[in-house]
Amino acid sequence: MGKSGADLGVVAGLVRASFLVNAVYAESAREYGLTMQQGQLLCVLMARPYGMGDLGATLGLEKSSLTGLVDRAVRRGLVRREPDPDDRRAVHVVLTGEGHELAEDFYAATCRRVDELAAGLSTPDRDRLAALLGTVVRENQAPTVFLDALQP
Repeated sequence: MGKSGADLGVVAGLVRASFLVNAVYAESAREYGLTMQQGQLLCVLMARPYGMGDLGATLGLEKSSLTGLVDRAVRRGLVRREPDPDDRRAVHVVLTGEGHELAEDFYAATCRRVDELAAGLSTPDRDRLAALLGTVVRENQAPTVFLDALQP
C-alpha cells in the first residue's frame, strides 16, 4: 500500500513531514497554554506589528475568525491593538511585554522540538534539506508564520 520512509515520494514525504511538524507545534502550544493559532499569532507578531488585513492574509484566516483570535489574545494580555498611524480607521496588532516573553519562550521550545525531528541527519543532509525546503517555500510564496531559528 505505502512506501517505507526511505523511499517516500515528494507528496507523501511533505504531507507526512507536515503532520510531524504540526504535532510538535501542537505539543508546544499545549505546554504553553496556547492553541496552535495563538502560537502562530505570537510567532508572526515577533517579527513586527501587523494590520488586521495583513495578519488575516498571513495566517489564512477570515475576518471574523481573526477578530476572535485577537480578542482572546487581548483578554489574555498577550497583544494589544494600536491605532495605525497612516489610517485612523485601522489598527495594528502588537505584542505586549507579556506576549513578547511568551512568544520568545514558545518559539525557542518549538524550534528545539522541530530541530530534533532532523537529529538523525548529517550536517550536509540537514543543509541540503534546508536548501530544498527554502526553495519550495519561496516558490510557493509561503507566508512568514515562523522565522528562521535563532542561531546559538
